[in-house]
This record gives sequence, C-alpha cells and structure tokens, in this order.
Amino acid sequence: MSPANEPPMQSLSVEALAAVREHFNYDAGIPLEARVVERLEEGGTRRDKVVYRGVRGFWVPAYLETPAVGGGPYPCAVLLHGWSWSKGCWYDVGNYVSGGDLRAALLAAGFALFALDAQIHGDRIAENDYAVVNIWPGEGDLPQRNRFTLAEICDQTVRDCRRGLDWLATRPEIDSQRLGVVGYSMGAWQSFPLLAFEPRLKAGVASALPTLLRAPNPVAPQHYAAGVQQPLLVQIGTEDEMATRADAEQLVALIGSRQRELRWYDGGHSLPVAYVPDAVAWLRQHV
Repeated sequence: MSPANEPPMQSLSVEALAAVREHFNYDAGIPLEARVVERLEEGGTRRDKVVYRGVRGFWVPAYLETPAVGGGPYPCAVLLHGWSWSKGCWYDVGNYVSGGDLRAALLAAGFALFALDAQIHGDRIAENDYAVVNIWPGEGDLPQRNRFTLAEICDQTVRDCRRGLDWLATRPEIDSQRLGVVGYSMGAWQSFPLLAFEPRLKAGVASALPTLLRAPNPVAPQHYAAGVQQPLLVQIGTEDEMATRADAEQLVALIGSRQRELRWYDGGHSLPVAYVPDAVAWLRQHV
C-alpha cells in the first residue's frame, strides 16, 4: 500500500495538458533523413533496420518488420522497451519480458512491428559515452553512469517515437490509420504521454506499468492519464515491487477513455507469458 499520508493521484488539468503538449511538440519540417541500413528476410517476414533523425539531432535506430500473412498495408504495433533493454528484447522468446513471444503473436495476428531504441539504450549507447545502462548492477559490474536523467530519456524517446510515426506515414506497407502501442515498464510510462499527445495512435497497452512515482516527477503516468482518450489496457503483476493495487486502481480511474481496463497477473515485474495474448487481443479489437 502507499503511505497513508500520500495525497491521492491527480492528472493534469485541461489547461496544464495543453501547455505540456507544447513541450512534447517538435518541428515536423526537419528532414527525417531516414534510410534502411539492413534487411533480413526470414520465415516469410521482412525486417528492416532503419535510422532516422530524431529530436535534438540524434539518430534513432529502429526495426520495421512486416508479417508473412496478407499483402498489406498492415496495421502496426509500436513497441517501447523497458529500462536497460533495447529493441532487441522483442526477438528473444521466453526472456524477462516474453518479448519474442509478443513479437511472434503480433506478426501472426497480421500486425507489422515498429520497435525503436530509447535514448542511451541499445544502438544508442554512444549517447551515454558507451556506458552500459543497468538499473540492477550485479557484483563486479561497472558503476552505472547515465548522461541523461530518467525524465530526459522518457521525454526524448516520446518525441523520437512521434518522429517515427511520421516515417511510418510514408511507408506504403503500413496502414497509418491503424497504429497502436505496447510499452513495457519504462515503455509503459512513455505510452501515457505518447497516447495523450499523439492522436495517430488508436489504442495502447501498458504492460508491467510501475505506479509508485508521485508528483512532481514528470515521468509519473498519472499526469497524462486524463489526456488518454484511446482504449488502454494496463497489465500489472500481483507481486510487482514497482506497483501497488491501490495506486494502480487510482491511476486507471484517471484515464480519460471509457475503454480502459486493469488486469492483474500472478507474478512480479516480469509478467507471465499470459499477458501476451491479452495484449494482442486488445490491439486486434481496438486498432
């Protein structure tokens, strides 16, 4: 439970959301300069590794994968990874986030996938002076050094993702009217401002959503909840040390959309693989 003296969660007012919306805006006229740098075709799917110009001049690496079924244009699921992970986490079956399981299920359901690296993660490690991002360093690990705060990382990744949606709109194989997002942990945080300020996304899933952040932390998802008008599924483990039932229920009640749902799973921050079919079914229903 949250401490008894904690004030109830609140979302930003309509006026405050409008002001914050301006913060998350970007100059869409800056050239994306996108290019495919690698292509892998396997099992009928095609995966392109693309780089494009994000905000603040940084290059953003991402994967765009199209399914083996159908001929397109395909609905597309944007995948946002958690802290210390990368876009590669969606390619290992049975890992901590069951990422490969989610990827395979979405492709089988006819979705294309767009997965990008958050700032200083994955191929963007150079932005962190090549220091490995590790929130749980083990014995013998090098000290963690982050050149950006968590808030800066989430802020920039949200805007970089919006730039990615600009690029998806140019792709003939993508149905840009049918876009959804699945975020895991840190990615679940990012999904809240992204949904609140990005009407091109039609639905979202916030998996393993940490709920313990309180105001005035700018990453706290409750700030943006009232602005989320799209259908949103929140998935949390009953033993997750980063969430409580009371906080989760408060947060979900603040979501602006009437199509909102909170589902609990037996386990901790590493959700059981059962979260995967629920996430896919949610996107299939609402995207």
